[in-house]
Amino acid sequence: MELRQLEYFIAVAEEANFTRAAERVHISQSGVSAQIRQLEHDLGATLIDRSGRTATLTAAGAAALEHARTVLASVKALRQAVDDVTGLIRGRLVVGMVTACTITALFDALAAFHLAHPNVEITLFEDSSDRLIEGVRTGATDLALVGTAGAPPQGLDTLPIVSERLVAAVPFGHPLAGRDRATLAEINAYPVVCPSEGTGIRTVFDQACAARGIRPEIALQASAPGAVADLAVRGFGIAILSESMTANHIGRLKALALDIETPGVLALVWTATQSPALRQLLVHSRQAFAGPQCTTMPEAAR
Repeated sequence: MELRQLEYFIAVAEEANFTRAAERVHISQSGVSAQIRQLEHDLGATLIDRSGRTATLTAAGAAALEHARTVLASVKALRQAVDDVTGLIRGRLVVGMVTACTITALFDALAAFHLAHPNVEITLFEDSSDRLIEGVRTGATDLALVGTAGAPPQGLDTLPIVSERLVAAVPFGHPLAGRDRATLAEINAYPVVCPSEGTGIRTVFDQACAARGIRPEIALQASAPGAVADLAVRGFGIAILSESMTANHIGRLKALALDIETPGVLALVWTATQSPALRQLLVHSRQAFAGPQCTTMPEAAR
């Protein structure tokens, strides 16, 4: 039995999918499958049920999962204890960010950290905010830049970056283009184009509509805010975006203030940690995000 086999087993259990697990641990799907089969052979039991469309735990797999997590946590704690004594910062950090994010402060933080601590391997990936938050909660991700509805998620340490109101954006030929404000009830008379489910802005919008008993007609949805704006310009529907995202399209779209009080929030999230590497990355992150470039939500923040 090898530690990497336990890591792969945990990844498949949490992702419920061999392909996503392989992407997470950065090896081929066949490599993950082969290592888990070897683990099953060593333990004398099938851990993963592969018969359905999703990979699910067998009874033996469910019994093994928490023990596997405990083993890896113990090994990580052992390494940290030795590193604390020797003053060495090493290991691996997994950092997530919302899909298509272009906020340079995160890249500045990673670059400064890498320069100061070259022995730490950094893995950077993109995903929806919901999945990033879940990854931080489970420990699969060390630090994530996410979009949320209102306050950052409970139970996690956070560094809020931006807090912005949502707006409706319409092309200049739209019937509402002559106004400065609109209610959710008014825009509900038209199709809507908005970010994908699981994003901060979409969550704010969905919650506000649900609170009023409104069921909007979602004509199209897209991951990148720029795509949402482009679809609105072409007449597919009213775009739901943040104030600064819409400001990137002045001359193409007219922004209407909405009766939604909950803001869209962009924040760094992590769990309380004893990891020296993560502590140092947070130092660099706070310095990078303290700059003036972080006063508005970036084009792709969700």
